[in-house]
Amino acid sequence: MNKKGQKTREHIKKCAAILFAEKGFKQVTMKDICEAAQLSRGGLYCHYESTRQIFQEMIDDMMSRQDQEFDLRIGQNQSAVTILDDILEGYRKEMLDSRSSLSTAIYEYFSLPEIAGQKNALYQQYLISANTWKKLIQYGIDRKEFHEVDIEAVFHLIVFSYQGVRMYSKLMPVDEGIPSGIVRQIKKILVKE
Repeated sequence: MNKKGQKTREHIKKCAAILFAEKGFKQVTMKDICEAAQLSRGGLYCHYESTRQIFQEMIDDMMSRQDQEFDLRIGQNQSAVTILDDILEGYRKEMLDSRSSLSTAIYEYFSLPEIAGQKNALYQQYLISANTWKKLIQYGIDRKEFHEVDIEAVFHLIVFSYQGVRMYSKLMPVDEGIPSGIVRQIKKILVKE
């Protein structure tokens, strides 16, 4: 795909993400995305066949970016604590920003019968995230920056607290103390003083 086509696809996904965060997955139509991206129907359909295709590509992009970022930074031999601090700071900000949360859309998308029956697609995404986090935690342990911990349990703590706050932030106000407290406790569990 040429640069212009790739740029248009990125623009479409950016506009769609705003709509999915605002309305959830099920309420967004291709017409909505056309209007938000200021494209004709033909212009949009030239790049994507459905909202499902757009959303799946967005999910794949998010998972790939996180995995690549962890691998790149580990490959550069950066401090595990610095990597953790940066990732958790991003999570903290995301937990406070309910307007950009895709949590509702993610649950709606992965609960669609035709998606849910696909070798448990949400579980596959979960496994990708688990492997990425496990690499980082093991890297920190190997560098003697992190405590010896039950890596899987710490991953569960991170992912489920993060996703839980993201989901609840769509339903009720979440003040700064909640994500800050979660981040502080994760660091306390992992990082050696």
